[in-house]
Amino acid sequence: MSTKDFIEKDYYKVLGVPKDATEAEIKKAYRKLAREFHPDANKGNAKAEERFKEISEANDVLGDPKKRKEYDEARALFGNGGFRPGPGAGGGSFNFDLSDLFGGQAAGQSAGGGFGGGLGDVFGGLFNRGGAGTTRTQPRRGQDIESEVTLSFTEATEGATVPLRMSSQAACKACSGTGDKNGTPRVCPTCVGTGQVARGSGGGFSLTDPCPDCKGRGLIAEDPCDVCKGSGRAKSSRTMQVRIPAGVSDGQRIRLRGKGAPGERGGPAGDLYVVVHVGTHPVFGRKGDNLTVTVPVTYPEAALGGEIRVPTLGGPPVTLKLPPGTPNGRTMRARGKGAVRKDGTRGDLLVTVEVSVPKDLSGKARDALEAYREATAGEDPRAELFQAAKGA
Repeated sequence: MSTKDFIEKDYYKVLGVPKDATEAEIKKAYRKLAREFHPDANKGNAKAEERFKEISEANDVLGDPKKRKEYDEARALFGNGGFRPGPGAGGGSFNFDLSDLFGGQAAGQSAGGGFGGGLGDVFGGLFNRGGAGTTRTQPRRGQDIESEVTLSFTEATEGATVPLRMSSQAACKACSGTGDKNGTPRVCPTCVGTGQVARGSGGGFSLTDPCPDCKGRGLIAEDPCDVCKGSGRAKSSRTMQVRIPAGVSDGQRIRLRGKGAPGERGGPAGDLYVVVHVGTHPVFGRKGDNLTVTVPVTYPEAALGGEIRVPTLGGPPVTLKLPPGTPNGRTMRARGKGAVRKDGTRGDLLVTVEVSVPKDLSGKARDALEAYREATAGEDPRAELFQAAKGA
């Protein structure tokens, strides 16, 4: 918005007060209108938002005795909002003599008596805008939240919906997020509602930083709320149901968009990051999308072969065929009996065979083994081992 636009604006009309209104009358009118058109009370109403900005802008000028005096004198000089070029002015120049009003500081006055550079420098101090600022209070994105959840092995494998209690900064309920006891904060005069201030970085470039006076809010509470101390934000706790997808692993960090802290002034919510901890299972293990299990078998089963029943996670057992002469530690695969993948399909169940050696033998079993040892007395399973060792 240009300086010309500011001078043409009738702030008294915006607030609905006469030009000789007292400071108390201006303040009362502002509070009444701000409460009526505040964005929190008119969510999604763009016209109400624009009206609130006009009201705040008017109060920022008329509520400050020094600014109000300069504003009144400027409007009197330029004729109630009409820029009137003097005789002979051309090309958009103005030949007003501002020395009486500004103490001879007519920066930018041209040799011909005009202001070729415009009036931004003259009124930049009055409106704190350098002639081209804006009072728009920008929406602010909510903060990201990080939380943790512990799942059982089965929940992590199959997916689960879990309740998650979170604490975050949200709009203060005591002041409806305004930061002011009366619900009528004023636009920050330092950043003029933008929440940012510019700083030069050399080379004709400038950077922006959060406004140090309003902490980036764009608003300042005249009577700060006791709960949020004028920040408009207070600690809030809530419990929400969070869906953890199937197949998460221990230590995995999941991002849930828009589930973080609420934004300000219509800004989007932040994100929720959930760190997952997965418990162990007494029987099954995990290897990517596959589950693992170790199954004991007897020596006769390993030597002669046969069928063995294998447990699955959350489903009925499966039967696997054990080939004759199966060695200890061999791994077989039960397809489609593993963890759920992202596409809904399942990995496999990896079954490792472990030959079980009995600690106690019955008399009959011992006799049978003695007979087996005699029958295989000429066989040496370590012969190839020694042969390889000698030839190396």
